[in-house]
Amino acid sequence: MSLFLNSFYLVALVLASPWLAWRFWWKGRSFLNFRTRFTGNSKFFNTSSDSKTVWFHGVSVGEIHLLRQLVSSIQASKPDWLCVVSSSTDNGLLEAQKCFKGLHVFLFPLDFSWAINKALSQIKPDLIVLAESELWPNFLQCCKVKHLPVSVINGRMSPRTQARYLNFPWVAKAFFSKIRAFALQNIETEHFLHRIGVSPSSTRVTGSIKFDGVTFSRIDPNIEKFKAMFAIKPNELVWVAGSTQAPEEQYLLNAYLVLKKEFPLLRLILVPRQPDLFNQVRKQIELTGLPFKNRSDLSSTVAPDDSIILVDTLGELRFVWGLADIAFVGGSMDGKRGGQNMIEPAAYGSAVFFGDKIWNFKQVAEQLIHAGGASMISSPDSLLYTARTLLANESLRIQMGQKAKDFVISQQGATAKTILMLEDFLCHDSRNLAA
Repeated sequence: MSLFLNSFYLVALVLASPWLAWRFWWKGRSFLNFRTRFTGNSKFFNTSSDSKTVWFHGVSVGEIHLLRQLVSSIQASKPDWLCVVSSSTDNGLLEAQKCFKGLHVFLFPLDFSWAINKALSQIKPDLIVLAESELWPNFLQCCKVKHLPVSVINGRMSPRTQARYLNFPWVAKAFFSKIRAFALQNIETEHFLHRIGVSPSSTRVTGSIKFDGVTFSRIDPNIEKFKAMFAIKPNELVWVAGSTQAPEEQYLLNAYLVLKKEFPLLRLILVPRQPDLFNQVRKQIELTGLPFKNRSDLSSTVAPDDSIILVDTLGELRFVWGLADIAFVGGSMDGKRGGQNMIEPAAYGSAVFFGDKIWNFKQVAEQLIHAGGASMISSPDSLLYTARTLLANESLRIQMGQKAKDFVISQQGATAKTILMLEDFLCHDSRNLAA
């Protein structure tokens, strides 16, 4: 199997080489990081014989943030566990280095058997923990051969993903059987895994870790820093639009142009999902003729009064949400992303709304709406209508935000359940897992 996959990947790599070269040059991607992933050099040589070594992996920035709370809790409760963290992207690596100071952080190897085996031989993990859903066949096969238990935490599968796997149930069963433990967000995903043959003893519904570790209080030094940096006054209304994806930025700017006339004290803060979009969104803002400022230009200065803020930096959205009176969660109108995490703005007590294309967060969105803490929109017109309604009705805005906050509080506890599961599999069932 590994020989076939290695050959397939090499052919694909050769065919994609012009595109990769363009990304390295045009988009500033690091060739050194690519080489590190290709060789599997984790730059870490585990010589510990007394500690249990746990390798945590998060694909990119979002998954790294998810792991932050879990790893922090494990370090506090299990000081004898040696934790290392990997990510698959340059941005994820940078964020992991910020979040996990004092821990070894490295790039996840590409799915070539030689790269994987080198990383495994250097790290010598007792357990591998994958956040959410990045699964690679060679990686799982190499771990199986070496009798290394792999666990998926915060796992979920959208109906679309489930349908794709059900087209090839024998492949899905062989794939998921290599994973020893699943900590899942919801019972629907658990039922799907049982349906394709995963043992019920390997699955537990623990809930979503994303509800844990969120900030509820707006009295926070980081939030106060951005409030001063963006020159936000106490009487201004703040609309934060986070994790946006084209064409949402244009919808938002069009709505803001209308609403600014009705609500002169309204401020807009735009936070695009991808760094690749920053320049494009900057040009769109320029075309409105309204004053704006890039977050990257504000390290030592303050934004002009009444300006739009474009947050063209990474890893700061979780604090910027704390400025929002109303919060639009992006990736939910374009039909490609499937929604983004709406838990953080809800935790702050913001009035939250998002588009109807949210299959990746369907359960959370439905529960939040049912609790009265969020609204769903379906078009640019309903975006304008919902924002106007919330801005005009302070009592509705506050009530909706409080219900959102209460809902998040009610859903907490997944981190503790996940740690118990990992401890059980690592400390009590390790011999069964390695069988």
